[in-house]
Amino acid sequence: MAGTRGRDLGLLALRVGVGGTLAAHGAQKLFGVLGGHGLEGTGAWMESIGFRPGKVSALLAGLGEFGGGTLMALGLATPLGGAAGAATMVVAGSTHASNGFWNTEGGFELPAVLSTAASALALTGAGKYSADHLLGGRLAPSWLAPVALAGSMTAAGALIAHAAQQRASDTPSTDEGDEGGADS
Repeated sequence: MAGTRGRDLGLLALRVGVGGTLAAHGAQKLFGVLGGHGLEGTGAWMESIGFRPGKVSALLAGLGEFGGGTLMALGLATPLGGAAGAATMVVAGSTHASNGFWNTEGGFELPAVLSTAASALALTGAGKYSADHLLGGRLAPSWLAPVALAGSMTAAGALIAHAAQQRASDTPSTDEGDEGGADS
């Protein structure tokens, strides 16, 4: 069928594009390639915005992007790869949220699009032109996508909440009678 082949080719293109982009972002964090800052530089930045310990946070982000992206691109355990990529992008989006939506303003547009596409791939599957198809779906059972997405999004929410708590504890509090420290 022409429609099925077109759908499978579309899924292949989407998987390779989204998965490749995520894997490249992960390689920046893990290996310091493609203009990235590696675990040390990324870890220092993550530490500065409340993701502590920073180097561990950079490692987890890099693994979610590189590992999830690679799995998506190959169409191997696609529900797991999609869930890992989607959750990592939700956390990444949270770091840009204060800048609004648009990427041109430093907003969360790109992480939102990547997270949505990764979630869609996790739910729809990899299609015929994939390792999952070659393996008869053994690494992509129908129940896995909702379970993986629920678990990864719960973890993403917990990480975001923890980082927000860390940032709040870093903010010096003022006494109730203090007028912001303004000199009169």
